[in-house]
Amino acid sequence: MRLRLTNLMLPVLEDEQSLQGEIVRRLGVRDADLLDWRILRKSLDARNRYDLQFVYTLQLNLPEDSQQARRLEDLPGVSVYEDPVFEDPPSGTEPTVHRPVVIGSGPAGLLAAYYLAIRGYAPIVLERGQPVKQRVPAIREFDRGGAFDRENNYLFGEGGAGCFSDGKLTCRLSGPDVDWVLQAFVACGGKPSIVYEQRPHLGSNKLPMICRNFRRKIEAAGGEYRFGCCVEKLDVQAGTLRGLHTSSGYLPCSQVILGIGHSARDTYEMLHELGVPMYQKPFQLGLRIEQPQEQVNQHKYGLPAYQAVLGAADYSMVAKGKRDVYTFCMCAGGWVIPSVSEPGMFCSNGMSRSRHDTSYANSGLMVTLNPEEFGSPHPLAGMELQRKFERIAFEIGRGNYLSPIQWARDFIRKQPSRDAAIPSSYERGVVSADLSRVLPVTVLQALYDGLPILDARWKGDFLKHATLVGPEMRGSAPLRIDRSQENRQPTGFAGLYPVGEGAGYAGGIVTAAVDGLRSARQIVKHFAPVTES
Repeated sequence: MRLRLTNLMLPVLEDEQSLQGEIVRRLGVRDADLLDWRILRKSLDARNRYDLQFVYTLQLNLPEDSQQARRLEDLPGVSVYEDPVFEDPPSGTEPTVHRPVVIGSGPAGLLAAYYLAIRGYAPIVLERGQPVKQRVPAIREFDRGGAFDRENNYLFGEGGAGCFSDGKLTCRLSGPDVDWVLQAFVACGGKPSIVYEQRPHLGSNKLPMICRNFRRKIEAAGGEYRFGCCVEKLDVQAGTLRGLHTSSGYLPCSQVILGIGHSARDTYEMLHELGVPMYQKPFQLGLRIEQPQEQVNQHKYGLPAYQAVLGAADYSMVAKGKRDVYTFCMCAGGWVIPSVSEPGMFCSNGMSRSRHDTSYANSGLMVTLNPEEFGSPHPLAGMELQRKFERIAFEIGRGNYLSPIQWARDFIRKQPSRDAAIPSSYERGVVSADLSRVLPVTVLQALYDGLPILDARWKGDFLKHATLVGPEMRGSAPLRIDRSQENRQPTGFAGLYPVGEGAGYAGGIVTAAVDGLRSARQIVKHFAPVTES
């Protein structure tokens, strides 16, 4: 008999091995009757900082006994459990002479290619950047003050922007597609607990290895990677995709998953010029706040012993107002990093290793900007607005990708920070600046209004010793590539499957990966696999 048990609580400082005893007591069964169990969901109840509790949802196996089954099903929080069914359709029959192509190896492209590969479709993956083996040293060199490489950086290269964006797998979606994606990450080196943790995190130190393992599995199944290969134009004839013009030459193809990410602005321009339907959508922008990690720990943990179990503390908050301000991509024990895809511009982001072991905490402070505020009805107007403020930030940073920085309390008082040196984890260096120059007026006003609300919620601990850097412009894509709900392709561009954050249909690693998976499944449903190029 398979059951689901919800809302089982265990003190954080109690060993998880105690769960079996708690299950037996909750159900009123004998220990020998509990054949086995597994965790489906684990979250933290932090409402009382002196009595933190883990909250579990569990799947249990007990002997088949109809009388006992009826009794247990009547208990609060107990129900019959059935495994969610992952849709894995038989291959279609429509013939095609070309292997499917995946553009981009970020989360959307990566999981699309992985699914196509294990289903026997031998995809070709085109990545404008380099493998992680070359990408990691290039990023380290840039952080130390080296030149910017527009094709091999924090945003472009194997794994895409997701490879160096902290590795958070938090996702509002649920269901078998999400489960499949998380299991795929486990199969490629992720820790098993990511499948049930409330806020799973891989860490930017683990993601390069995981991306490499995905590639090895894709190649072992017949797939092929082509690095340093940038798509320059689509070949579309009579409304149907026929091939790709790339920096490495022409590639004939008829099924292409477009997983370009939200920072391939030259590709957006090419697609718009070709007439690929796209439209403006709201996007998130703001600043990044940085605090001493110990300051966050002291506020969140009532008992020092909690840190040994839970590690560096994080937070998630919203300041409600005329325009909400919310924290985003909080990196406990992390770094502020550059999020730069074009020379002569600067944008910030954050990341942390799996150990969360630096002395700094940082988080985005994001505000939603609506299309009517972009200044133009042009589909790329939001992108141009991003560029405008990123150029200003670059100029403030002395033309050397230094990060503009200001004490948080000076920012809301609208006064300069006069310190000769302001502490920050941003490795390349910072320059004291007036951050009101790097954001639209409406976003600034929301931050002026919202930051005091967040600080009051923490009784003055949120802004104490806090600095702000920015701008942070890449919270989400400022446009959406239109596609049919039925076949996931844009009208007039048969064979093109826009996916992920870059297409405007996702907001994180898992949602992007699920979106890529679903388009790959659409190809499998309708087309027979081929092995020749």
